[in-house]
Amino acid sequence: MRTDQLLEALTPEARNEPDSGIIKAAMYGFTVPGVIRLWAGEGTQPTPDAFARPATEALLGGETFYTWQRGLPELREALARYHGRHFGRSFDPENFFVTSGGMQAIQTIVQAVAGAGDDIVMPTPAWPNYASTLRISGARPVEVPMDFRNGRWTLDLDRLFDAVTPRTRGISLNSPSNPVGWTASREELIAIRDFCRKRGLWILGDEVYTRFYYGAKGESRAPSFLDVCEDEEQLLLANTFSKNWAMTGWRIGWLQAPRALGAAIERIIQVNSSGTPAFLQRGCVAALDTGDEFVAEQVANARRCRDLTVDLLRDVPGVRFEVPEGAFYLFFRIEGMTDSALTVRRLIDEAKVGFAPGSTFGPGGEGHLRMCFLKDRATLTEALSRFAEWMKRARSA
Repeated sequence: MRTDQLLEALTPEARNEPDSGIIKAAMYGFTVPGVIRLWAGEGTQPTPDAFARPATEALLGGETFYTWQRGLPELREALARYHGRHFGRSFDPENFFVTSGGMQAIQTIVQAVAGAGDDIVMPTPAWPNYASTLRISGARPVEVPMDFRNGRWTLDLDRLFDAVTPRTRGISLNSPSNPVGWTASREELIAIRDFCRKRGLWILGDEVYTRFYYGAKGESRAPSFLDVCEDEEQLLLANTFSKNWAMTGWRIGWLQAPRALGAAIERIIQVNSSGTPAFLQRGCVAALDTGDEFVAEQVANARRCRDLTVDLLRDVPGVRFEVPEGAFYLFFRIEGMTDSALTVRRLIDEAKVGFAPGSTFGPGGEGHLRMCFLKDRATLTEALSRFAEWMKRARSA
């Protein structure tokens, strides 16, 4: 069969879904020697031995068979302990479900509550995988642009709520935000909670970066829906081991959901992945129970990297940004830039530094670039020096 015939045989959702601009930048950048890679959301720290060793021992010990679809009881109990420490109240292990990465947690949420003809309302700019997952499932992302004015990102809650229609199944919120670093206040979370309660909508939360928070009062985490919601209401939270514990390649995450949904969520996990490898889960237990100091060091390093990045970019002509409150990205605007994907390619070729294009993050993203600043000081300094020189040449051309 011809290529066009094969493509036409796919579902429209699979055939028409656009490529992630992050992945396109990475695939192009991999072909260019000497590029400093700032496009992906991960640091340079490998998984610590204290987390890796239990997984290795379990693998070598033969823990390689099918396992609990909801996750090992020991890991779900560790998740309850971890949340108890950081949220100051008790949690039930039955509210936690282990998934093959945070991405599978998001897919499970979508499969549970949204299908063909349904809408999910979400602020943008946002990580493109949210909208992609919805579209591939037949649902529709309703993207509500945030405002970038006077050097600050703000979410207009009235505009967000006005986007809700009878087709809407829920509101999706990522806080702290990838890519902009905006973090919802407790008052904003309560307003979203109350709106969703009144209308019977789901809250679909992504709090992956909740520990990467740089509040002025020295808080150890960002405000959370777990602070203002009950355990048994229409709240579904996705999370991952990737960021806090330097485990991006492990592909393990979790979903936090009402206990009443347990059997339904277990069925979705079973048909999607048939569970997460047990030996990997042993390493996650160790990360949760022994990794608080490591996470604190990660966050402290991210804050230092953020401050260095801000210092290096603050005086570059034509660049505007808000100092992010959370996560580990800087989303910066370049005055006059109208094609961020093309600009990313030019920067890879001409400056040997790689960012992600703002256009891939949805409405409000074009005109910006995203960089991950969770890198070592020398790498950041060199990358942003190259970028500043490129900007100088581009503006004088």
